[in-house]
Amino acid sequence: MSKEGDVLEGAVVRDNGTRQADPLTTTQAGQFRLIVRTFARDRLALSGLILIVVVVAASFGADLLTPYGPNEAHREVGRYAPLGTPGHFLGTDGQARDVFTRLLWGGRVSIPVAVLPVLGASAASLVIGLMAAFSAGWIGSLAMRILDVMFAFPPVLLAIAVATILGPGMMNVMLAIGVVSIPYLTRVVFVEAVSVRGSDYLRAAQVAGTPRRRKLLREVLPNVISPVIIYASTGVGGMIVMAAGLSFLGLGVQPPTPDWGIMTADGRVVLQNLPHIATVPGFLIIAVALAFNVVGDGLRDALDPRHRTRTWTAG
Repeated sequence: MSKEGDVLEGAVVRDNGTRQADPLTTTQAGQFRLIVRTFARDRLALSGLILIVVVVAASFGADLLTPYGPNEAHREVGRYAPLGTPGHFLGTDGQARDVFTRLLWGGRVSIPVAVLPVLGASAASLVIGLMAAFSAGWIGSLAMRILDVMFAFPPVLLAIAVATILGPGMMNVMLAIGVVSIPYLTRVVFVEAVSVRGSDYLRAAQVAGTPRRRKLLREVLPNVISPVIIYASTGVGGMIVMAAGLSFLGLGVQPPTPDWGIMTADGRVVLQNLPHIATVPGFLIIAVALAFNVVGDGLRDALDPRHRTRTWTAG
């Protein structure tokens, strides 16, 4: 027989057999709904999210949107077919490949090559930042000093140096982007963790004898994860531009793999006669990067309790 106060699947079971919603679970669900509603009220951030979803869906649904392969040459229309060519409304490139098809397939490379390293860097930064903030030994201090040295290098130059050392290729450019992202994300985690370290509720948990691992997971991590999500979502935009830049310089993704940076580099030789070959992928790079930036700004406002209160009070 269940006793009063027993919790079952997010509900409290009373002595009379009735079930009442667990106040903690209800509060968490309400907070999540409020975050979603606050984000949805930000039209600019919502538009950015829609653009990202549309571009990702079109890229990974390229097989349904175009009958051609990304490296398929169309000898019947020839090289550099102009805009409006029947069956190739964006024309063809210098290898007689359909430009529209390569744009779609290029999204499969250009977006993940920036998003995945930032996700990996976020996970690594959580470990390094928390270790540095709560470690009493020399390990945490040494980690932060190494990151301080990395801060001395401009991000673009550091990425170029790493990519040059590792060599060109998709995996190597992802590693370069991850290396560049770690110092900034770790600094965010470290600053937030240090502020939480002196909080009253963490002192109370320490007095109560809460194990160290449980304190980090239940008390510290929820307070540092939001800034990391915000910074990472905003940083993805810059990393998309950086990855495209490395491909443009020949240090990133290599031909014939479709990539927006490679397409921009290939199109520069006919920029005066057929500017769309370079400008269309360049526009996509900028548009998707800006979309991630405005989504990050929207998440910052939605995850900030003070801003949510002001928004709904004003509304």
